[in-house]
Amino acid sequence: MTTPQKTILFLCTGNYYRSRFAEELFNSLATERLPAWKAVSRALAIDRGFQNHGPISIHALNELARRNLFLTHPIREPLQCMEVDLADADHIIALKEEEHRPQLEKSFPIWTDRVEYWHIHDVDQASPEESLGAIFSQVDRLILELASDSQA
Repeated sequence: MTTPQKTILFLCTGNYYRSRFAEELFNSLATERLPAWKAVSRALAIDRGFQNHGPISIHALNELARRNLFLTHPIREPLQCMEVDLADADHIIALKEEEHRPQLEKSFPIWTDRVEYWHIHDVDQASPEESLGAIFSQVDRLILELASDSQA
């Protein structure tokens, strides 16, 4: 019997840097410990990413490569969050409460309090090393929690 797939949804503003790194990192690190889980990511305000070049941040790609992790599927363009993405997720994480809670309140108000909020700065407020390192720590903690919950 196959275990049903569970989904983590990572949200950020443009689905280009933080949420994409979190998605790829989770899918790489959780493969063996949490085979029933997968991560996806979406943008809350994709139109704000007009200055982004390419489908994913070079900072995210470089940090994945530095950790000897590689994309788990072909590189795709950023995707805008839709109501169905929220409804299909078993767990939703927005990468920075101060930034993303207002975006959720505006676009998806009934979901605002169903989201776990992290506090990961974008490149305008912290270096990629600092932000991506913080995402690594949070994803690692999340995997430990989910693995512990699945054994209980």
